[in-house]
Amino acid sequence: MADSSKATFSIPCLIAVIAAIASFKVGAIMGLILAIVAIIAGVIGVLLSLAPGVRGGITSTIAILAGGGGIIAAVIKAIQWLTAH
Repeated sequence: MADSSKATFSIPCLIAVIAAIASFKVGAIMGLILAIVAIIAGVIGVLLSLAPGVRGGITSTIAILAGGGGIIAAVIKAIQWLTAH
């Protein structure tokens, strides 16, 4: 009898991707928070992807990198805001 279960993306993987994308769309403080959430969820997603039947290792890794970019973007937004005021 064949196993009909398919590999699925983990919830932390999906959270990491959504938080990484959202971190670029908001202000400096919320962007920083979302970028940190993306990195933490991405690390959890990578660890969960090591289990059989769970996908998302590469996606979580990309979310971790995007979270790092989100931190850089948040710092730049904060500097721009401080120099404008």
